[in-house]
Amino acid sequence: MTTTGMTTKAVLFHELGGPEVLTVEEVPLPAPGPGEVLVRVEAIGLNRAEALFREGTYYYPATLPGSRLGYEAAGVVEAVGAGVTAYAPGDPVMAAANFDFGTYGVYAERVVLPEEYVVARPEGVDAVTAAAVWLSYFTAYGGMVLTGGLRPGDHVVITGASSGVGTAAIQTALRIGAVPIATTRGEGKRKRLLGLGAAHVVATDTEDLVEEVRRITGGTGADLAFDAIGGPGFARLGDALRTGGTAVLYGWLDPRPTGLSRNWPLTTHGYANGALARTEEGRRLAAGFIGSGLRDGSLAPVIAETFDGLERIADAHRLMESNTHLGKIVVRVEH
Repeated sequence: MTTTGMTTKAVLFHELGGPEVLTVEEVPLPAPGPGEVLVRVEAIGLNRAEALFREGTYYYPATLPGSRLGYEAAGVVEAVGAGVTAYAPGDPVMAAANFDFGTYGVYAERVVLPEEYVVARPEGVDAVTAAAVWLSYFTAYGGMVLTGGLRPGDHVVITGASSGVGTAAIQTALRIGAVPIATTRGEGKRKRLLGLGAAHVVATDTEDLVEEVRRITGGTGADLAFDAIGGPGFARLGDALRTGGTAVLYGWLDPRPTGLSRNWPLTTHGYANGALARTEEGRRLAAGFIGSGLRDGSLAPVIAETFDGLERIADAHRLMESNTHLGKIVVRVEH
């Protein structure tokens, strides 16, 4: 590894635990090698996966001690290594969220990434917006459309609808002409979800999911379920689908064993966003969909709150874990 002789501030953690384990430290900043780019990070988007990783419940383990963290960031290329032709210093880019973030985590002032781990930032999109866009909308588009086959006129049940991915999924469904049915645990977020474009909202603490979806769809059931939660409740989502429906599971916020509906025939997908993002075709399709949606205004990330400075990262994680927010949490990086 060639070093620049410089350091950069980065967020690390040396043990598993709550937000309090996150620390901001000076770490060596390597020079970009062949096929790599050095990015000055301007804004970071938080994702639930990072809390799971920090706690030790993600699907791969943290690299302790000194594990990095973070999938999603927007910034500007400062330098490129040998052989890099797609990017040049000054280019605005986003992290592609297709890497092991224990090694390449983007919670930092500057990061060096292989060029296939970045994508061009859509023209005219500011850093805070860009940090809230890629992973949420890629997950929604890749999971619902490319994997689940969502079509115009389809009814889709979106769980965890107040999250960054959930709000992106509502907009994505609307953009292709589908009918989004949002679920939330209580009544508190119903009006806000309806205001974001959800055609219907089911409060699962007080309403029966299957009965409500059947009522909304005239007894038929939804065409697709897009689920961040898993656990035993996944079976109820399958029960709410039409005959031959599709359920896409992209997260496991409920760590208990995932139940499977007996409402057969039923197609179930375990969606891995990183696997699709590691393909050039997946990145091309998603970039086209997201970029055009940002340009025409049909896709507009909902920013729950913006924190200033890496030193606020633990506060940002506490807000994420409170589940009181609606949309994406972003941390601006001060230079």
